[in-house]
Amino acid sequence: MQLTTLNEEELAHLVIGKSIEIHKHIGPGLDKSCYLECLEWEFEQEGIEFQSGVELDIIYKGQILEKNNSIDFIVGDSVIINVVAVDTIPESEVQRTLKMVRNNDYNLGLVINFHSTLLKNGIRRVSNNK
Repeated sequence: MQLTTLNEEELAHLVIGKSIEIHKHIGPGLDKSCYLECLEWEFEQEGIEFQSGVELDIIYKGQILEKNNSIDFIVGDSVIINVVAVDTIPESEVQRTLKMVRNNDYNLGLVINFHSTLLKNGIRRVSNNK
């Protein structure tokens, strides 16, 4: 499988698989930065193209807002990843990820909560269905 030709659905599946692998090895309860570091390592090992700590634009009436609007990862230049490590995913994080997806013309975003007991229950998907 050539990673450069994967669409956003295939990339999302790959990211979720790597997240589950990390969760199986170290489990919930650590700081968000630990999970970010693990994901970076996994992406590098798999040759997955990604950017981390990316500043994305939010536009209000034609003006780019200057406040910090960073997202944890952009994978394959098509999927936005927002990592959290909290008891339950706040709706504000889901909405923030959705805004980043829509305002920057991506099709898919994932919010991944590594504090979930079962990681598959800690993943929220948002899409740009304009």
